[in-house]
Amino acid sequence: MLAAALAFVGALVYGSADFLGGLAARRLRPVLVTAVAAAAGLLVLIAAAPLLGGVWRTQDVLWGAASGVTGAIAVGLLYACLAIGPMSVLSPVTAVVSAVAPMLWGLLVDGERLGPAGYGGLALAVVAIVLVAFLPGERITRPSLRGLLMAAGSGIAIGAFLILLDRTSADSGVVPLLVNRGVAAVITGGVTLAIIVAAVRRGASVAAAVSPPPAPGRAQSPEAGGMPQVPGPARRAWLLAVLCGCVDAAANLLLVLALRSGGDLAVVSALTALYPAGTVLLASVVLREHIARIQWAGLTLALVAGALLALA
Repeated sequence: MLAAALAFVGALVYGSADFLGGLAARRLRPVLVTAVAAAAGLLVLIAAAPLLGGVWRTQDVLWGAASGVTGAIAVGLLYACLAIGPMSVLSPVTAVVSAVAPMLWGLLVDGERLGPAGYGGLALAVVAIVLVAFLPGERITRPSLRGLLMAAGSGIAIGAFLILLDRTSADSGVVPLLVNRGVAAVITGGVTLAIIVAAVRRGASVAAAVSPPPAPGRAQSPEAGGMPQVPGPARRAWLLAVLCGCVDAAANLLLVLALRSGGDLAVVSALTALYPAGTVLLASVVLREHIARIQWAGLTLALVAGALLALA
């Protein structure tokens, strides 16, 4: 029950981090937001390391490094597929695959076994993910094969991140997360630096290089699938990116605690994939965005699924 509670709270915290990152990405390139968030999260984990501790082992360092690579791939594919759209289709695909992949790994590879309530909770969680992530305000169009493959690839990479962290030793503490953040910061920071250098060589300013480019042939509005440009100082976007990294680091700690407290990978992954619930709720409270009935139904199912999985 403790593991399920930690994973459920972690999902809401992950959703909060995505909300902050999404706001920052309206003024800065998504890859730059990811790099800043990774660096900020790394600093938070370094500060927490003396309190949480952890034994440094080669295998745990390698698992952490591998999870950092998959995490960077997941974010890159996620932003790319959402830019192609339609977000209302591809976002649920990513969330569902990110839950199903480690669920199948835990059940088929690790031999995890659940009772009837557990399997019912997993099924409800998958349905809840689709309903919560569904964006009814968007014009529904048929997704391209490329978009579907990228969404599925992002989900698989997120699932791989969970699987790799589950491989780490119980006494490794924050060591895998420290390595994860370090690798992710190096990868995304390197990509960001390459973009800036290439833009400057073309005669563009650094400010223009770090600003999100408009989606080709697409109006900059949520209905069109693009990320709207919002007024306000760029330093606010940098602050949001830093906060995103701090909150995301907290979510990672909750995830690891859920896995280390005896939580099955199948259960933890299903609950973690409910992260869109946190984003939807914050968008409703902070931005006064309307929550559709179908999303309320998803939030209700998420609570029921969490309760069933807590009893599994």
